[in-house]
Amino acid sequence: MGNRWQQKRLQVQARNVSEYGGVLPDDHPRLQMQMMLRQHQRDLKRLQSFERKAQYKQKILPLYVPWVDEVLKGQSGVQDDVLMFVMLWRIDAGDYAGALDIAEYALKHRLNMPGQQSRTTGCAVAEEIADAASHCYAKKKPMALPLLARTLNLTLPEDMPDKVRAKLYKYLGFSQRAHHQHQQAYHSLTRALALDKNAGVKTDIKQLAKSLPTPKGDD
Repeated sequence: MGNRWQQKRLQVQARNVSEYGGVLPDDHPRLQMQMMLRQHQRDLKRLQSFERKAQYKQKILPLYVPWVDEVLKGQSGVQDDVLMFVMLWRIDAGDYAGALDIAEYALKHRLNMPGQQSRTTGCAVAEEIADAASHCYAKKKPMALPLLARTLNLTLPEDMPDKVRAKLYKYLGFSQRAHHQHQQAYHSLTRALALDKNAGVKTDIKQLAKSLPTPKGDD
């Protein structure tokens, strides 16, 4: 990992022991990361508020940046649970682009989700981003269109429940509509409805249909 890792390790050691899991042993970087991850997981379990969990993740995630950067640069394709947890935590913390950088690597190398999770990686990425998009939309702070489009493109080849993919198409369609891409939005929302009849987009589709050019008949 070189000097960058050593510098970050020293920064961790300099911080409060209880907050960051204490002084890490002078051992292999992977072991150090695993130990730090376990400490952070224990800290998160003590928090009941989802808002506070997200704030805590925002606080600790910079500590993982050197590790993530080196893994993505190295392209070894080795199963890495630390990396996969960081991907999920980045979504929770609102760093969607950073999460998708990891997702692209994970899907390329067929990495599995960590722990006892039964979801495939493709399903997890689509579901977590779609859920985040739903929360953003409810707060009237829609997720950026390029992020939703990138998520869809990354997960199109992946197998997942139809309802999960439908939700992703739904919020992609909402974002396209907000950007006045009515034809694309109509396609996305129609696809969402085809995948899940209870997607909640029927009214939106009808409204969009009115804004689309009427096909010309044959003369």
